[in-house]
Amino acid sequence: MVDEAVPRVRRRRSVRWRFTSLYAGLFLASGVVMLAVVTAFAGGTVDVAPGPGGGSAIEGAPAAALERIASLEHQLASARSQQTRQLLLGSAVGLVVMGGLSLLLGWYAAGRVLRPLRAMTTATRRISADNLHERLAVDGPHDELRDLGDTIDGLLARLEGSFAAQRRFVADASHELRTPLATLRAAVDVTLAKPGPLPERTAVLAGRVRAGLDQIDTLLDGLLTLARAQHELPDPEAVPLGRLAADALAARGLPAARTLDDGAPEARVRGNRTLLRRLVENLVDNAVVHNEPDGWVSVRVHADASAVELVVENGGKVLTDDQTAVLTRPFRRGGPGRTGGNGSGLGLAIVAAVTEAHDGRLDLHPREGGGLRVVVTLPRTPAPAGEPA
Repeated sequence: MVDEAVPRVRRRRSVRWRFTSLYAGLFLASGVVMLAVVTAFAGGTVDVAPGPGGGSAIEGAPAAALERIASLEHQLASARSQQTRQLLLGSAVGLVVMGGLSLLLGWYAAGRVLRPLRAMTTATRRISADNLHERLAVDGPHDELRDLGDTIDGLLARLEGSFAAQRRFVADASHELRTPLATLRAAVDVTLAKPGPLPERTAVLAGRVRAGLDQIDTLLDGLLTLARAQHELPDPEAVPLGRLAADALAARGLPAARTLDDGAPEARVRGNRTLLRRLVENLVDNAVVHNEPDGWVSVRVHADASAVELVVENGGKVLTDDQTAVLTRPFRRGGPGRTGGNGSGLGLAIVAAVTEAHDGRLDLHPREGGGLRVVVTLPRTPAPAGEPA
């Protein structure tokens, strides 16, 4: 049974077909007009002559001559009628044949006209946030299509500048804020390290300030990682994703014995080891922090000939599709009921950015019994020579 909530996909009409129909329709219309004109002129030349014995009497003419004249007039009229019918029939057949040819010629002509537009569409689809430096560079005569290509190139240039400025601002601001944070942290540590007893209120306040500084430092580190993942992919290498998952689980005291499928520990993806480790750690931390008391966490790695799949699941409260759809946006925590007020809201945003930088796919699915299922699929790459595949 078809779900009524799923919108029906309307069948798209091709511009090329519309141009072809227009060309053929105009040709057929002009052909019909021409055939009507031919019919009008040809019909005006037909004179119906009387048959034998029906000719008008010519004074003094022999009867045999009159009969012969009438017979010749009738034969001439019949020949003209036959010629007119053949002309109209030939014109109709020619119109039908040329109508079919007009479809083929219109299809070809429309394809030639739309070829630059198709090239621009393909190039525009290929350009994303990671390769905004590319341009359409439409050549040819200075017509409307070239103006459109130049306009799109100008838009891409402005987008490239905007994206670069945004990333530079995030990276520079995060880097510059580390210095005053380090100064504040040092001041708090010096205060706590002074000899002699401190007032209880001072110690509590210093502890809260130190915790806040640590949280800000974590946030800045997340912003730097996010900007780095969105900007470039430094030092790519063949990284075993299964080993990163096992290390992340071991570092958090979680059992890793049943997290990996056969052959998955050595399944490698090509990318930056630091960013991929951050991806795995963020997913594991997200599953641990955003959980229910005494909950469970499952981490599995599947591998086939072309891809490596990392699946992280956890228990928790029931999430809706709308809540899940916005979890990869920066600073979206899914509500305090889900997060408990912890975290910076950048964990899954960093996961999404790192996955996109590695040409992968990220899927988030709410579990029916509560919790979240996250699937990261990355292209598999062969292991370096001398190491197991």
